[in-house]
Amino acid sequence: MLTVTIIIISVIFVFGLRIADQYQRAVVFRLGKYRATRGPGLYWIIPLLEWQQMLDIRTMTADVERQEAITKDNVPVKINAVVWYRVFDPKSAVLEVRSVDNAVIQLAMTTLRTGIGQYTLDDVLRAQQEVSNTIGQRLDSVTKPWGVKVERVEMKDVEIPESMQRSIAMEAEALREKRARLIKATAELEASEQLRRASEIIMQNPAGLELRRMQMITEVGAEQNTMTIVMMPSEFVSMARGIADGMLAGRAAGNA
Repeated sequence: MLTVTIIIISVIFVFGLRIADQYQRAVVFRLGKYRATRGPGLYWIIPLLEWQQMLDIRTMTADVERQEAITKDNVPVKINAVVWYRVFDPKSAVLEVRSVDNAVIQLAMTTLRTGIGQYTLDDVLRAQQEVSNTIGQRLDSVTKPWGVKVERVEMKDVEIPESMQRSIAMEAEALREKRARLIKATAELEASEQLRRASEIIMQNPAGLELRRMQMITEVGAEQNTMTIVMMPSEFVSMARGIADGMLAGRAAGNA
């Protein structure tokens, strides 16, 4: 009799042994009521009276299928995303929601559609990281009572109508052309300013003009050409200007 009892106890003990991996947790129920969260490693449950539901607490990746949404400026877009989440409270993940993985995916789909509606198309295209972070925070606030932590949300692809793509391309081209013209105008303004300063310096020191002429001759001589340059002192130019002014004054007096 004692032997039979020992055998029965041994069988019950063996059948009650369970092993959970390092990344697993077991939610144990006794007669339908929550008993404890077990694992990792070796543990024991009462056969026939206790049963368990195993959960993976590693970070999970879920693809959110393409969703159609309307932006704040009434532009239709199609967006798909990826959600990274993990279970941090196995008890809540089992007791508070049915099929926690499916619940997270469905919530991500609806939150993605409603979240995009609060941003303009430019925000969605240019500030994708900010939009993703905002959607992730909304998801995390809802899934927290479920014992789920949403770690990250990333938009994989944003598809917009072809007509809008052409408009964006034309806008980008116009902006590039505007930028090029501004850069050219700024360069011309800076060059004219430098020339003005150079002329003021030369006017203050006439010898500087002669040096500039010599430099110009050197630059022209460096090229392989047949150009002939005749040097004329600046005094001749001043004298010729004075003669011309005198002749004009004489003609004006004669006409008077």
